[in-house]
Amino acid sequence: MTEIVIWLIAFALILFFCIKTWETAVSAGLNKVVPRVLKSDDENRWVWGVALAVLGATALVRPIDMLLTLIIIAILAFVVKKLADWAMGRTNFH
Repeated sequence: MTEIVIWLIAFALILFFCIKTWETAVSAGLNKVVPRVLKSDDENRWVWGVALAVLGATALVRPIDMLLTLIIIAILAFVVKKLADWAMGRTNFH
């Protein structure tokens, strides 16, 4: 029960500060990181705010789970990239 309360408090605080500092910090930071298609504009403030709050609260409450998930995603991306490179090398484009 304590973990849920801590997660909810962290979620609420991160969401509050994300929405409060949207124009000055968060929007500019997201625009540097994400591709052009996903650029943040004013109507996406709540979607990005909730997504960042969920990730931030989960990272605060369960950091080892987040780290292991990121490691697994990185390994899978590496394997998919290597398989794609191998498949592209094996094909004939003539």
